[in-house]
Amino acid sequence: MTDILAPVRAFLTSPTPTSWLDAAAQQPEQLLIDHANCEKKAAGTALSLLYRYVDRGDLLHRLSRLAREELRHFEQVVAEMQRREIAYTHLSSSRYAGELRGLVANHEPQRLVDTLIVGAVVEARSCERFALLVEADLHGLGAFYQRLLASEARHFEDYLGLAASYSDTAIDDRVAAVLALDAELVNRPDDEFRFHSGPPG
Repeated sequence: MTDILAPVRAFLTSPTPTSWLDAAAQQPEQLLIDHANCEKKAAGTALSLLYRYVDRGDLLHRLSRLAREELRHFEQVVAEMQRREIAYTHLSSSRYAGELRGLVANHEPQRLVDTLIVGAVVEARSCERFALLVEADLHGLGAFYQRLLASEARHFEDYLGLAASYSDTAIDDRVAAVLALDAELVNRPDDEFRFHSGPPG
């Protein structure tokens, strides 16, 4: 697991606060329900990019595979919920992804590049939290999250590689801006627990 996580932890600028893990231990139902929602949204993001940028061959290849994997993860989370007799109920969205998307430019090609960078940061953060759940083995979920780790780490690198390939300039400054907001969001207290929420408010 260490080798898989090394690039992710080197990429992110702030670790998840331990208080988020404490909240996850108290709310396993919300953890799994919101995780299922996140996998659906990740698949939807990849599919929307496939529809919008039909002329980008490398993007079509990588993101079609990624969308399949995200949907497979969604199926696995739902199956785990069913195994634990957790009802799939409605949860409001967390502010995390929406605020990151607020950094996306309105003009092309920067819009595509920024969208891919945001995707990379979200995937990296998800992977980091998977690893925390593996290590803590909350409610016996360690083995479940272990099975998801490798592909999630690869997703972050796929998004980042695509962003670099479609940008006319170096993406370092744009990546730094999204990472800075990610760090701020995961450390800002939240009133509701979600998979990407900050510490309890």
